[in-house]
Amino acid sequence: MSLDDLDRRLVTLFTEQPQIGVLGASRELGVARGTVQARLDRLAQRGVIRSWAPQLDPAAMGYPVSAFCTLEIRQGRGHSPVVEHLARIPEVLEAHTITGSGDLFISVVARDNADLQRVIDAVVDDRHVVRANTAISLATRIPLRTLPLVQAAATPVSDAAQ
Repeated sequence: MSLDDLDRRLVTLFTEQPQIGVLGASRELGVARGTVQARLDRLAQRGVIRSWAPQLDPAAMGYPVSAFCTLEIRQGRGHSPVVEHLARIPEVLEAHTITGSGDLFISVVARDNADLQRVIDAVVDDRHVVRANTAISLATRIPLRTLPLVQAAATPVSDAAQ
């Protein structure tokens, strides 16, 4: 399902001004308040909008070191035991099943390099983790973003390919 023009404008507005509220958005977009609320509800129901939670900066909370780990796990039990273990480590921000030489790709944060060692030790402290390969992020060049996808989703595929 693609986004229509009003969906695109609504998501763009809330991305750029997250505190605008439904009434403010209706005024800004020139549509009825009920229309804005119905659209937001529909976008949330479809899973386009996953959360209204604030975006947090781990560095501002004392975790300026970011790293990515590729984990190789023991075969036979699946990913669940390792994922359950990782979910108990607060510094593990996300985990993805991947293809290639590894099985899981995780993003972690730490207070400093010594703390990163503690986090990695906690990550591999599970009998299902065979090996971890870690890369420290030196700088974020493109932070997590979705607004370009909003613009692309509103453009018909035939137009975008030209």
